[in-house]
Amino acid sequence: MPKLFSLIVCTYMRPSALRTLLHSVNEQTVYPNEILVIDGSTDNNTANVCETFGYKNLKYFKVPENNRGLTKQRNYGINRVSKSSDIVCFLDDDVILESNYFEKLMKAYNNLPKALAIGGYITNEVKWVKTNKHKSKNAFYFDGWERAESLRFRMRRFFGLLPDVSPGFLPSFAHGRSIGYLPPSGKIYPVEFLMGCAFSFKSSILLKIQFSTYFEGYGLYEDLDYCLRVSKHGELYVDTSARLEHYHESAGRPNKYTYGKMIIRNNWYVWRVKYPDPSIKNRIKWNLTALLLLGLRSVNIVNTAKKQEALTECAGRLVGLLSLIVRKPKIE
Repeated sequence: MPKLFSLIVCTYMRPSALRTLLHSVNEQTVYPNEILVIDGSTDNNTANVCETFGYKNLKYFKVPENNRGLTKQRNYGINRVSKSSDIVCFLDDDVILESNYFEKLMKAYNNLPKALAIGGYITNEVKWVKTNKHKSKNAFYFDGWERAESLRFRMRRFFGLLPDVSPGFLPSFAHGRSIGYLPPSGKIYPVEFLMGCAFSFKSSILLKIQFSTYFEGYGLYEDLDYCLRVSKHGELYVDTSARLEHYHESAGRPNKYTYGKMIIRNNWYVWRVKYPDPSIKNRIKWNLTALLLLGLRSVNIVNTAKKQEALTECAGRLVGLLSLIVRKPKIE
């Protein structure tokens, strides 16, 4: 088992969520040797949380304005991690850990000495059922488990646009299945990307590869980009026994128009990180999938209560698609 590990929590204007996370860290059976809170907030509420409750081994850093944004704050934290740490864990400020989260994670590193990165597993977003049969086209099956298949994947099946790889791997035309499509089996699965809300890395790889500052502010898909680059150097895994809950705190998120543009442009960016010269067929499939998902999201303009959010996100997605014609992101 690694002797020392650090925890980095990057936060922005979420003092209440951060307090809840740190309380769950305080209950861990294996406790971090240091906790670095990297705060980009414009007020002092987060600092007050860190000072008031006196969490053990906690170091608070309020970053200057030019270091605000998720990837910048992560790099800022990495540069301040103890040189004796073997593993660096990252958690979003809106997650809550099961009490043995770090114990399971460190055990996985002990059993997988070649692993460069290991991620945790979210338990409160998807309902899975154990099964021995594939009974419905409206369900997704993996490793003896079943979950409901979303409308977007049912429609992608209809149009022949399903991913051509397992969950946790990026398809040849991107638009893959997330870690949420791996079941709560308690097993450890090999992957090539992890969830940014709950992943960890060996310190040695963090010193070689930085998080990309292409992803400004909120940084959608920055975790995917980083993991894809790390996967070129070694093995990544998800430990489904290292469990947590994720609550997607609304504070600090971009407006839906900006979010829509991010979905398109950042997805294109990470696709080209993994596949810098895709075939014509895969270029067509990437665009068709993006258009299909835009069409499905536009349905929410009329069938949900949050019509304005759906409309502005769709506008952002459309502008993002059109912008790729004249100005594609530059791959670092």
